Amino acid sequence: MNFTLDFSSLAPYWPVFLRGAWLTLKMTTVAIIVGVAIGVIVAFAKSSKNLLVARACGIYIEAVRNTPFLVQIFLLYFGLASLGVHMPTFAAAVLAMIINIAAYAAEIIRAGIDSVPRGQIEAAECLGLSVWRIRWHVMLQPAIERVYPALTSQFLLMMQASAMASQISAEELTAIANTVQSDTFRSLETYIVVAGLYLALSVLVKLLSYAFGEYVFKRRRTIRRAAAQARRSPVSRMPAANAAAAAAGMAPVAHVPFIHGISQPQPRETAEGSAS
Repeated sequence: MNFTLDFSSLAPYWPVFLRGAWLTLKMTTVAIIVGVAIGVIVAFAKSSKNLLVARACGIYIEAVRNTPFLVQIFLLYFGLASLGVHMPTFAAAVLAMIINIAAYAAEIIRAGIDSVPRGQIEAAECLGLSVWRIRWHVMLQPAIERVYPALTSQFLLMMQASAMASQISAEELTAIANTVQSDTFRSLETYIVVAGLYLALSVLVKLLSYAFGEYVFKRRRTIRRAAAQARRSPVSRMPAANAAAAAAGMAPVAHVPFIHGISQPQPRETAEGSAS
């Protein structure tokens, strides 16, 4: 096999690649922001005492989680078009992404809300906090902090799943790659470039998610700073037994070996000496 990689033919298409990457990032950002907001509402609604609302939310979540994302896009784009509702490809793709990520985010956030201790909520009720303050400060913020890594992974999966929007001709990164490889006949080089751009987008989404988490969840920084100070403290450098004793408020006891000294002969008191 005589094959050499040649990326020179792709040079004129760099603006097209970057435009596709920008559209992918834009679709993902809009889907994440709106989808997480809807997911929060669905998470609380599923736990509500109204059984009709709770079951409707459960059906929505199960329907989305148990059908392929590509089928959901086709339903929105081709199915609604059959009913006379025509949407642009960008709107149909973003709407499908919002519906999909909202269902997954709702389940993740609901798991976080369930992990909040019941006593913590009862304590807030005893303090006379309003329902909205309890849900925001006592339930939602700690819940999202706990499940934030899982949410971040879902954001990455959603960004990668946006490639399916190319099936309805949305001009995102994968659709651009299909066009370029059909023009240049350099399929391997084209998809290597696209894979590198997806990797760069994933790193960017991770960094943005990390920065957002560091800014919003101040308790993380406080705990990390306290742990760092504890590691630098003299107590942490003691042996384990001495550190435990110091933590208990007792001074560590140093082991002093006992050495038998050479006994010196003592003068014997005699009757004569004592008399003298």
